[in-house]
Amino acid sequence: MDYTHLVSPSCREKPRRSRDQFNLRLTKKMAEAGFLHTPSDNCPDVAKCFFCLKELEGWEPEDDPAAEHRSHSSKCPFINLKKEVEALSVEEFLKLEKERDKYINNKVTGEAVSKFEEGAKLIRAAMKSASGDK
Repeated sequence: MDYTHLVSPSCREKPRRSRDQFNLRLTKKMAEAGFLHTPSDNCPDVAKCFFCLKELEGWEPEDDPAAEHRSHSSKCPFINLKKEVEALSVEEFLKLEKERDKYINNKVTGEAVSKFEEGAKLIRAAMKSASGDK
């Protein structure tokens, strides 16, 4: 999950330009708010913050992506920046990258733990069933 190239809003905007359900005004605002369009068959309008990985769906043309982002992921360091990414010093940018890595590592680790716990639950149930326990 390398989203480093998505720091620039114009890079986040490009993948969505071909999507009919996103008008250009919303697309630009979504990119500025850190969102990347990540559609699936079940959710054609889902967008994910490249930084905190928060996913939101159900977008309407009048939505304010920055406000929605703050509302659903208020601790995201990207949406809480006080200046444009391009204006950050090297030190500020590297600190921001470190925070992004923490979000990504927490998400990946959480998903791995959940997958492990689900597998353990299934194995435990199979062992109980095989031993005749109820």
